[in-house]
Order: sequence, then C-alpha cells, then structure tokens
Amino acid sequence: MADVHRRRIALVTCAALPELDPDDQLLIEPLRALGAAVSTPVWDDPSIDWTAFDLVVIRDTWDYAERRTDFVSWARRVPRLANPADIIEWNTDKRYLGDLARAGIPVVPTVWIEPGGEIALPSAGRHVLKPSVGAGSIDAAAFTLHDEHEARLARQHAERLLGNDRTVMLQPYMSSVDESGETGLLFLGGEFSHAFVKGPMLVGDHGLEEDGLYMSESIAAREPGRAELDLAAQALAAVPGGPERLLYARVDLVPDANGQAVLIELELTEPSFFMGTAPGAERRAAEAIMAAAHASATAADK
Repeated sequence: MADVHRRRIALVTCAALPELDPDDQLLIEPLRALGAAVSTPVWDDPSIDWTAFDLVVIRDTWDYAERRTDFVSWARRVPRLANPADIIEWNTDKRYLGDLARAGIPVVPTVWIEPGGEIALPSAGRHVLKPSVGAGSIDAAAFTLHDEHEARLARQHAERLLGNDRTVMLQPYMSSVDESGETGLLFLGGEFSHAFVKGPMLVGDHGLEEDGLYMSESIAAREPGRAELDLAAQALAAVPGGPERLLYARVDLVPDANGQAVLIELELTEPSFFMGTAPGAERRAAEAIMAAAHASATAADK
C-alpha cells in the first residue's frame, strides 16, 4: 500500500490555465503541507497517465463546453476521479435542473428549446437565453421583450445557439439579483465550508462582450441563512447516487420575487471555490481532498 503521506493528487486544468486559476493555486501549499505530491495536468493532454494518481480532482477545465462529448469520454476513462464520471455527465448539461424540479426542488422556472423545436418567446418582461451546456456565463444573454426589435434580437440569439446543435434555456430574469446578488454555498467532503455572494453578471441586455473562458465576477463573503442552508441540503440529497459521493459541491441560489431562495445552478463539475473569501477554506479543501485520496487508495488496495 502506498505511503499515505505521499498521495499523488492531480488538480486538473485546461491548456489556457496550465498553472491553475489564482484561487485554485491556494490549494497547492496546504496539500503539500499534508504530504501530497501535487500536479496540475491538462485534461486533454494525451501524455498523462491518469492511473498514476491517487485522486484526480477536476478544477479548471473551463474549456469543456465546446467539447462536452470528449470531456465526458475522458472522465469515464479516469480512475479515482472527483467528482465521479456519471455525475460529471449528468451535471455538464443543465437539463439536470428538470430532474431537480421533478424531485421537488424549487428552481428558476425554465423552458427548454431543443434544436429543431419552436422558439416561443414571452411577449413581455426580461428573460435570459443561454445554452444548456456552457460554463462561465459565456453565450448567456438577457433581453427585455418590450417590442418587435428586441424579440427579433432574442430570436436571433436562440437561433444561433440552436444552429450549433445546442439546447437553449429560456428563464425569467431574476431581478432580485440586481440588489441581493447570487449566493453560492460551498460544500467540501460533505460538510458546509463557506458561502459568498456574486454580483449580477448580465447587467445589460444582450449579454456581455467578453473574450475568454468565463465572465469576470464580483465576489464577497456572505453568511447564509437557515433557509438557504436547508435548500442546499435538499438539492444535494437529490443528486443521483446520493451526496456522499461528492468531494465538492457548490449550490447557487437566488431570491425569487417573494424573496424566497430558489436554485439557479448546482455546480458539481468545475466550480470555483472562491477560497479567498473565507479564512481557512483552502485548508478545509486540502483536508477533504486528502481524505478522499486516502479512501480511494485504501479501496484500491483491498
């Protein structure tokens, strides 16, 4: 059996971020202090022997959206992957929100427009159109449907996404986000770690013109309320196979028109942890990773 003090940990990234995002770089020293040998391999690098690691932790694979089939196929081939490959497949297509809604989880109301389907837009109100497979708010756009010109722009945006064989999500814009922001609750090793607030992303209509893997975000610490913690637990309990399979999870909530929290996203693939907002978060994350690596190695040795 391998020495527990030299667990080999892969923090997986993409070619555009070979040294990880700055927030994830905070994990490296705490892991090394716990005795880990840390690598930051790129997920689609064919030279990597993924069997050499005690645990493979998906972190900054933010280019997967355009190559989801390849990404899911890669995940299926990787032993000792966190989170598990079947969870990655389920979670990288936001149609999982429909599964959660059917399980009784309050989610942002969503209409799904499949390629070849009819684009039926509301006659008024502000709405968001975005692909069901996407990351970092890229290709998400808001439209205030108050006249034919605006409706035409929204339709063109949907047609562009559908033309690329992408399922489109139509959601009401949750205007309460403009005042209260979006709350993210981070869970590590099954335990609540910390929460933060994200400022509104779609501050104008028609989306943001920004190149790169993700949109810039305004982040600050937040203390979640009891109702938010309860909703997060309810959402995690509905994850296929149970929440105990998850090394990490981020539950993103927004207030509805009545001020009640609803789920906007359940991030189980490559969520930012925003550890810089919570003292000790990097240590908690490192300990959770090492515990999972030890459990994985112990199971492999049996």
